[in-house]
Amino acid sequence: MKLKRIKIGPVETENNVFLAPLAGYTNYPFRMLCKKYGAGFAFTEMVSAKGLKYGSENTKELLYTTGLETPRAVQLFGSEPDVLRAACESEELAPFPVVDINMGCPVPKIYKNGEGSALLENPPLAEKIVSECVKSGKAVTVKFRIGVTGEKLISAEFAKRMEGAGAALLTVHGRTRDKYYSGEVNFKEIAAAKSAVKIPVIANGGVFSVSDGEKLMDETGADGIMIARAALSDPQIFCAFTGRPSEDKREMIEGQMSETRKVFDERFTTVFMRKMVVFYIKGIRGAAAYKERLFSCSSPEEVLSVVREIFPR
Repeated sequence: MKLKRIKIGPVETENNVFLAPLAGYTNYPFRMLCKKYGAGFAFTEMVSAKGLKYGSENTKELLYTTGLETPRAVQLFGSEPDVLRAACESEELAPFPVVDINMGCPVPKIYKNGEGSALLENPPLAEKIVSECVKSGKAVTVKFRIGVTGEKLISAEFAKRMEGAGAALLTVHGRTRDKYYSGEVNFKEIAAAKSAVKIPVIANGGVFSVSDGEKLMDETGADGIMIARAALSDPQIFCAFTGRPSEDKREMIEGQMSETRKVFDERFTTVFMRKMVVFYIKGIRGAAAYKERLFSCSSPEEVLSVVREIFPR
């Protein structure tokens, strides 16, 4: 796959293989891990604009970053243009020159609130959100799905509207809202979005290998790809695309544990790393028994003890 930099407002990505925003996972240490292996751009977990408005400490924690992370991008969700613009202009988002608006989340709680993929059914509101956020001076990008159901696919029309409202880049997940994260990726709809606009388009969905990524690029004409679930199972998938050196899993996990402990408390680190290691050991012999042991660990040291047993030197 041909790597290239992509300009998004005032920033330029390292390459065109992006890490998707993943709720509960793409915290600062995980983003930095994926960037170490070659991810060209990464977003925070999705952040509630309303949570920022009301000063939620849990929401603010999702925004942790440092000067070592560059370029930086945040993903926001919400349905009120003025609230989203205020979030863009807030002190908390000052470190992030790029703001992605989530218009693809299929989770019922988000959808029923008129947020995420529900915005696909209200293009005028989606346009208003983007145009208001653009007024903040941020580079605004939009991540959306190809429709809510297969009966009404909206990629090309929606892409045009987002470009017209001032979006600097679009990411298109090639599935409808009702498919969640399963089923075939609709290459034609992503291609339709790409053909409809002049701004860069990133294709998302079903990338678990370099060949998957190359096929997605070839079939859609997209400017780049975005990797989601595959990065949870193996952050070093980015090495395969970029040629960055890989390392053994034990070394990777120990490094991730160390960096996570620098940012978060022992409880969070334990819970987070338990679930990450379960992803990393999927498919190995005895994984079920190790999973049971991992979820009984009550400290980072206990998690590392199991990891060192699984991956001895």
